[in-house]
Amino acid sequence: MFNRIVAGPCSAETESQVFRTAELLSAIGITHYRAGLWKPRTSPDSFEGVGQCGLRWLERVKAELGLKVGTEVANGEHLAQAISIGIDFVWLGARTVTNPFAVQEIADALRRTNADVEVYVKNPLVADIGLWLGAVERLQKAGVARLVAVHRGFHTSCTTSIYRNPPQWQVPIEFKRRRPNIPLLCDPSHITGDSALVETIVRQASRLGFDGLMVEVHCEPSLALSDRKQQITPEQLDNILQGIRFGSAHSDSDEMLSVFRARIDEIDRSLFDIVAQRMELSDKIGEYKKAKDISVLQLNRYRELLSNSLAYAERHNLNKDFVKQLVELIHQESINRQL
Repeated sequence: MFNRIVAGPCSAETESQVFRTAELLSAIGITHYRAGLWKPRTSPDSFEGVGQCGLRWLERVKAELGLKVGTEVANGEHLAQAISIGIDFVWLGARTVTNPFAVQEIADALRRTNADVEVYVKNPLVADIGLWLGAVERLQKAGVARLVAVHRGFHTSCTTSIYRNPPQWQVPIEFKRRRPNIPLLCDPSHITGDSALVETIVRQASRLGFDGLMVEVHCEPSLALSDRKQQITPEQLDNILQGIRFGSAHSDSDEMLSVFRARIDEIDRSLFDIVAQRMELSDKIGEYKKAKDISVLQLNRYRELLSNSLAYAERHNLNKDFVKQLVELIHQESINRQL
């Protein structure tokens, strides 16, 4: 059974930060340490990593703590530099996997070096399983024997999703169906974009039979130079992992049921976000009414709201009694906040 937790900071920032985080992770049993050196950021004004100088920090972690170390590579030069210090694994990020030319460049570089490194392949930015599988095929044709897939969610233009990159679980499940011999890890940090939601995704990935995690962990997340909101502490990771199992131990789980439940969890959280936005707007209306000396209760407006909601319910085959109760509850809470 493949069961691996890969953890470490989004970015290597200083030698002390890299080593301290590694010490804390080693103390809780983590054996695979990740740290980004070259960071492909959207804005050139963002922190884009320390680059090559961080390799000696990873080399120290490997030598002194005995951890296997890895970093992201986006081109052949990155790969050559990483291999020069005896890197144990590298990963191809979502932006790289989205570009077949970039994947081919790295595949060709791996063929030339003939280095025995493990290669992790994250899913592409878009939910295109063909791009993901294509990247794997390019690497296999280059002779890469040890491959690991990493699910990190997909870019969306949806403004109501609670996740930075919604998981769309059906895609990694289909990947696993087509490539059952390739271990599949989940990256909850990039899916959520929020450390408070990491545990939710970890548990869902466990129920879906994932083989492990690649998670962003920082000794002091609030001071991180990149993606500080989504990083957790080693102590938080230790707490999350208590009682959670990955791999074949969950082979008897109903995958589709878990997908449906995960989607319900996501939608429920989005509903709460929308209700919160509605209440914020009700507060503003209440302030306006108070300033203009307008009555809080507007019966005509409430009747109109209820009538429109019931008509909408009918069009969408929703129970009218349920919708009526829901509208009444929301309206009453709005009134309470305006009093």
